Amino acid sequence: MPTYTIAELAREFDITARAIRFYEDHGLLEPSREGAGGRNRVYTARDRTRLKLTLRGKRLGLTLSEIRSIVDMYESPKDTVAQINRFLGVLAHQRETFEQQQADIEMALAEIGAHEDECRRMLADAMLTQAGA
Repeated sequence: MPTYTIAELAREFDITARAIRFYEDHGLLEPSREGAGGRNRVYTARDRTRLKLTLRGKRLGLTLSEIRSIVDMYESPKDTVAQINRFLGVLAHQRETFEQQQADIEMALAEIGAHEDECRRMLADAMLTQAGA
């Protein structure tokens, strides 16, 4: 069974070792310890998969609590219907959040555009006034 060091996982996923330790502190990863005083973390393929799923969840905008809940579902006895329904619920909530954020951004961009148009009109009027004086 392949194992990984913290440096190898950090390189593979282009994150810092500190981020990996942060996910470990939040119970998302559980490496074994080796070496003098257990200083060296040893990550298994299971840890690598959990890290991959954690990073995917972060990209989707999920909280660490939501990610842990979903990742932990795959560790429990398989009830795929319940797992899929739970995941669909989380995804629907995230979609709703992102769609609201998108609407807010579109509204803000429209406001910015209106202000830009007004500023350009005011500049044009000022230039005409200066040219006429």
